[in-house]
Amino acid sequence: MIADTSGNTVVTDDEGYLVDPAAWDETVARQLADQERVDLTDEHWQVLRFMRGYYEEHRIIPDARFVMRFLADELGYGRKAQNYLFKLFPYGYVKQACRIAGMKRPRAWSTG
Repeated sequence: MIADTSGNTVVTDDEGYLVDPAAWDETVARQLADQERVDLTDEHWQVLRFMRGYYEEHRIIPDARFVMRFLADELGYGRKAQNYLFKLFPYGYVKQACRIAGMKRPRAWSTG
């Protein structure tokens, strides 16, 4: 069971993705990260906040290439951004980053 900052139960689907991305908060993210055995660092939080901001602005889940561009341009990883993304989320962008960021599971995916 997952609860938000207020103690309200947050519903996930059978694969552990949030049913309602609006229910996400940092408490939920920490619980999801614990389930994935990911220790959240400042860089994880920067990626998660970027993903949430992109989702809020565009109403779609950011493709991995947008996150890699963020890592390259904003965090200075340049050409190593893809490798670094998978260092942060070793079991994959969709499985870990999207889940921890409170996104619904994408139906189809391109890593473009």
